[in-house]
Formats: sequence, structure tokens, C-alpha cells
Amino acid sequence: MRQRGRALATDDNVLSLLQRHGPSAELFSRCVHCGLCTSACPTYTELFDENDSPRGRIYLMRHVQEGRLPWGPQLAKHLDLCLDCRACETACPSGVPYGRIVEPFRTAVHEAFPPQWGKDRWLGWLFLAVFPYRRRLRWLLEPVWLAQRVGLFQLAQKLGFFRLLPGPLREMTSLLPPPPRDEGPLPEHVPALGTRRARVGLFVGCVADALFRHVHWATVRVLQQNGCDVLIPRHQTCCGAIHFHLGDSLGARHLADRNIAAFPIEQLDAIVVNHAGCGAMLKEYPHHWADEFHASRATWSAKVRDVNEFLDQLGLIPPPSPLPVTAVYHDACHLAHAQKIVEAPRRLLRQIPQLRLVDLPESLICCGSAGTYNLLQPQMAKKLAQRKLENIRATGARVVVVSNAGCLLQIMREIRLAHLPILALHPMELLDLSYRRQRPDFIEH
Repeated sequence: MRQRGRALATDDNVLSLLQRHGPSAELFSRCVHCGLCTSACPTYTELFDENDSPRGRIYLMRHVQEGRLPWGPQLAKHLDLCLDCRACETACPSGVPYGRIVEPFRTAVHEAFPPQWGKDRWLGWLFLAVFPYRRRLRWLLEPVWLAQRVGLFQLAQKLGFFRLLPGPLREMTSLLPPPPRDEGPLPEHVPALGTRRARVGLFVGCVADALFRHVHWATVRVLQQNGCDVLIPRHQTCCGAIHFHLGDSLGARHLADRNIAAFPIEQLDAIVVNHAGCGAMLKEYPHHWADEFHASRATWSAKVRDVNEFLDQLGLIPPPSPLPVTAVYHDACHLAHAQKIVEAPRRLLRQIPQLRLVDLPESLICCGSAGTYNLLQPQMAKKLAQRKLENIRATGARVVVVSNAGCLLQIMREIRLAHLPILALHPMELLDLSYRRQRPDFIEH
């Protein structure tokens, strides 16, 4: 009886929080349960379980919020298995904003049940106290990069040492790419080359800056070539997506407010982002927090542009140097589904002389990265990553082009494990090579 009493009290707590902070009844009612989303959902196409489809999850969430279904571990399992890739939004004929349903629902549930990391308490510390802070992350990675450079990291892999590590840490070590090219810290201001066409702020993020600063440098040079003054504010921080998707809405809002204060929005034509997950989060600040600062968040977010979107709208100055290589473009979920940007990157890439851009089968299906998903749900993430790799291999391409840090890490890992002669690069890296008239080693001869 005491156990049952505690369960009821917990249910009441969840129900109260959901009724105050959960998705609105109007959002739930938009889903007519037609099922057209199921073929686009990565977890449903792998498991064929209705509970792991978008309409199934909406049904479960609605019943919990209306008090007709008690919250419990089995329901949590179905919700945790969702990648929040939002492919269902692209497929849905009724325009159901799935992200605006699942995200506040998760936040309310996590408020009722704060994550209990248990023996993996270090993992919660990494997610919330290290990953969102690029300097802390780089300090943590410096010894790892040193071990990679002198061969100790590779030796530990060969001897199977990493197989002894806890699951999430083992996944992290396998995801780490080779040490990034060190081009030094980014300056606060970089002037346009030629006639100035725009003045933009560059958002650098956390993991993206720690692991892919060379992509930021390539982005800056491409923006320069296209007549953009680039401002890189020192006091910007993580977009808040890590905190938000782990249920810490207050921590995410704190980071969002810091970013809004860091950029002199009235002086900028756009805030440019080169990684899809960050861009989606920045654009959706006003959807996440409807408080007294909603109007200022909306004004700020209205100026956020993915770099592919921005250059396509500005009108790309054609890059001059040929890159005779076959490439495929992988659609990052938070670019294609959350931001609805599909053709802009392809239009930019097709302007590189002699670049052969071929179609990637199932390009709109998630690669399994999904922020921290590949660390928390490694089995499903692995299935999706291998599926993505097989599709890439089938094209015969030497380069896969990706506009998101998480996707880059996930796809690069699968390529390394399969020992394939394929490179995963950001679109800005290819454009930068062409503008700089460089002929890299991967060019076909």
C-alpha cells in the first residue's frame, strides 16, 4: 500500500507540472493519427512498434497529460528512444509541430523526476558542466589530443583498453576524431574582402568550437570572400540545446539570455550559424520561453540564419577553383526538418567547378547522433549510423558533406571503423578550398 501511495503522489506531481508547463491541448489536437509520419520516423522504421512512432508517442503523451495514463518507466522508455529529429514534421500533412509537443513534455517530466545519474554521475557533470562551455571542453580534451598525437590513444584502442570503460565513456572515446587543425583562436572582427555586402555575427557554440574550430575559420573566410564583415563576440556561449533537451529549461534559458546580450543585434544584418543543431535552437528561443522577454528573444532569433541559407539568400560569389571529386550531401535533421533548409546547401555546392554532387539514399533519415542520443541510446544510434554508412557507400562518393557537428562526429566514426577512403566535411570547407585555390589530397586523379 505504501508503494502504491508513493506512485500516486508521483503521478499527481507529473500531472500538475504537465498541466502548467506541458504542450497545449491545441497542439495535441492537430495530430489526426493518419500514420504518414511512421515511414519517416527512424525508430519506427527500425522497430515497427507503434509506441515508438510519432503518432504513438503523441497518443501516449496526451493520455498522460490528461490524467488517463500513469507515467512510468515503460512510457519513459518510448519517449527516451525518440531522437527528436523531427522528420515527422516534414512528413506530416497536418503540420503537427512535434518538437513543440515533445520538448515541453520532457521538460515537465524531468522537473518532476530530476535525472538520477547514479553511478554515471560524472556523465551528468560532463553534459551540463563541461560540454556547454567550450574552454572547459578544450582543457579536458588537450591531454587526449596529446595522447593522439604521440600514438598512446591509438595504442590503447588497439590493445582493447577502451572496452573496459563505462558504456557512455566508451562511446565518447570512439567518437573522438583526430586532433583538429590548430588555426589559433578566432579574432573578434574580420573585415570583408572587396565591396562590403553585409555585416554579420558568427555564432561559434561549444562542441562545435572545441572540435571544429577549423570549420569556423573556413566559414569566416567564405563569408569574407562574399563581402561580409564578421563579428565574433567573445561573451557568447552554448546555444542551450544540451541543457534544454536534458530537461533543464532554466539552465538553457540562462545561456540563451547570455547569447542575446552578447550580440549587438541592431548592428548586424544576420547572426550566422554553421551547425544545424545550434541554429535550430537559436531560432526557437521565443517558442521555448514565453515570458516578459519574449519580444526581445523574437527580435533576436529573427536574425539567425544558417550559413547555407544566408549565402544562398545573399547570392554566392562563385568559387573559382575546380574540385573534381564525387560528393554526397547528408541532410542534418535540424537543418532539413527543424529549419526546413534542404536545397540551399546543394545550390551552393553545385557552384563549385567540377564537383559532382550525387544523391544520397535516405538522406532525410537521421544518422543517429541527435545531440547526446548516441551516448544515452547507443544501440539504436549504432543501427542508424550503420544504415547511413551503407547508403553513403552505395553512392561511391569520396566525400560526404554534412552541416552539423554531431552528424560529422557520428559519420566520421563509422567511416573510421569501416576503414573507408571517404572524408566527412562541412560545406564551408569545400567552398573555402575552392576560394583558396587549394587541391587537397582527396581529389580524384
